[in-house]
Amino acid sequence: MPGPDPEPREVGGLWCTEVLEQLPDYLEGELTEAERASLEAHLGGCDWCARFGGTYAKVVGSVRAQLGPAPESDPDVAERLAARLAAELE
Repeated sequence: MPGPDPEPREVGGLWCTEVLEQLPDYLEGELTEAERASLEAHLGGCDWCARFGGTYAKVVGSVRAQLGPAPESDPDVAERLAARLAAELE
């Protein structure tokens, strides 16, 4: 794991904190082309974020390999859960 957090820097149009927030979406392939390009530009110029991102990706990959694919959920259960979460967040 990378050492202590460095002073946040802006590289490739993103601050380190923004990169850390976007890593899950990056690994899931859920960023737009422009977001992905900015994130990759930051990683290319920020050693700390590149090391942290690499470690993070390895941990996520290992967990996914151990757990296997997520089971299919019943659409009714998913709908009720989404409604309950929305109600709790209001």
